[in-house]
Amino acid sequence: MAFIHLDIRCLYTLLICTAFGSTLSSNAEIKVNPPQDFEIVDPGYLGYLYLQWQPPVSLDNFNKCTVEYELKYRNVDSENWRTIITKNLLYKDGFDLNKGVEAKIHALLPRQCTNGSEVQSSWSEATYWISSQGNLDTKIQDMDCVYYNWQYLLCSWKPGMGAHLDSNYSLYYWYDSLDRALECIDYIQAKGKNIGCRFPYLESSDYKDFYICVNGSSESQLIRPSYFIFQLQNIVKPLPPDYLSLTMKNSEVNLKWSIPRGPIPAKCLIYEIEFTEDDTAWVTTTIENEIYITRTSNESLQLCFLVRSKMNIYCADDGIWSEWSDEQCWKGDIWKEILLFFLVPFVLVSLFVSVVACILLYKQRNLLKMVSSIALPCLV
Repeated sequence: MAFIHLDIRCLYTLLICTAFGSTLSSNAEIKVNPPQDFEIVDPGYLGYLYLQWQPPVSLDNFNKCTVEYELKYRNVDSENWRTIITKNLLYKDGFDLNKGVEAKIHALLPRQCTNGSEVQSSWSEATYWISSQGNLDTKIQDMDCVYYNWQYLLCSWKPGMGAHLDSNYSLYYWYDSLDRALECIDYIQAKGKNIGCRFPYLESSDYKDFYICVNGSSESQLIRPSYFIFQLQNIVKPLPPDYLSLTMKNSEVNLKWSIPRGPIPAKCLIYEIEFTEDDTAWVTTTIENEIYITRTSNESLQLCFLVRSKMNIYCADDGIWSEWSDEQCWKGDIWKEILLFFLVPFVLVSLFVSVVACILLYKQRNLLKMVSSIALPCLV
């Protein structure tokens, strides 16, 4: 019996080893080549690039399997890779062309095609660089773009520190609704040189990457181009609120203002309120155009507030604060001041008139006495 149990254990062990060896053998035989013709293509959209490739060769044995691709890409100085799993042969995304771009891709065979284990090809790699013409100090400085009241985009810059006097700059822009990059048609100029751009109405441009390139020309040197990417809703600067009102009931103060004029929805705004009670000031925020606060003292002589607005997190990732509104104030003892203003002069004038009247009456009485004393002897 002992030999029978031993033989059964050996048989089980042999079967398991045979099955495991068969699996290893079958997996070792399954291979997939990397994708072909992997490249990064610049269609002229100022940073919006195409990453494209062709299927691996020798896929005849996997006609019933859908090959997937793992794509990794980044700007050269970035620490993190962006990773995409796709079945397509093309992927598009935006990059900062001030820096190089690198990408790599490999093919993936799903488990159902490879006896339960995923098979990966080796990596195919590609890079892309804009030729670095001109010295770095010829690039523009202090680029600043503001989307005023979600209506008018204006960008401005300063010439590069190393740019010669004959240098001039040109701005080009593109976003997804345009079929090609466009040049600015309304430059802001100083001393005959372009230092900014007023953009036309930008239809269907919100919540999309907006690409800008500012390059230059000079007869005496090459100018280094500059590239920028942003989304317009993140650089909106609203108008300041107006029609401020401040009313008070007992110790409760009601602050209210109108929603800034223009196309920005009320739900997209946040407000910052600076409130002053006598010599004490503090700041708070709200998404409503009204707020109630409590006075710290019923003896306050003056309450003032002003407001500014900005895009909130429900409509944008960032924004620019508007200018501050005009200040609105309330003075607690205004009636006392009014009464004092009128009462003091009235009392002084009344007192003066009374004194003059008394003097006149006194003199009139003395005069009557003198007349009486003169008239009596004559009668005798």
